[in-house]
Amino acid sequence: MKTKELTVGALLSAMALLIPLAFGNFLMVSIPPFTATIMSHVPLFLAMLVSPLAAVMVGLVSAFGFLIKLGPVVAARALMHAVAGYVGASAIKKGYSFKAALAISMPFHALLEAVAVIPFYGLNLYKILVVVALGTAIHHAVDSVIAVFIAETLKKAKVVKAV
Repeated sequence: MKTKELTVGALLSAMALLIPLAFGNFLMVSIPPFTATIMSHVPLFLAMLVSPLAAVMVGLVSAFGFLIKLGPVVAARALMHAVAGYVGASAIKKGYSFKAALAISMPFHALLEAVAVIPFYGLNLYKILVVVALGTAIHHAVDSVIAVFIAETLKKAKVVKAV
């Protein structure tokens, strides 16, 4: 990992940690077993523009933040951010646009978070597929819009090259 990737990844990791710890109650929507902390995916999505390794790092730190704030069920779901981030960052590395990478990573993200709750809730298909998977997909889409807006702003400011 290059110095710039590590530095930007560390800053995005700090944001990923700060969002659940400082703003978790304020930005959270809860429909058990699903919870959504609005903007919690934004650092992860921006890290996808840096590198696959940066995205994994941000995903792991995000999971740690959710473990501290909301416990093991939400942390298990948040741990899936590392995989979803890797998938999205790899798509960008292969030449896909940021928006396409966000769309490509969405089903991985939603299904992995659904699988992550099985040990806690069993095979309740309604809770797993409708509440968690669909809820995650909607949350992913909302945070994608925010991340695209921020990335396009950073591009105009010449902080990032391509979006």
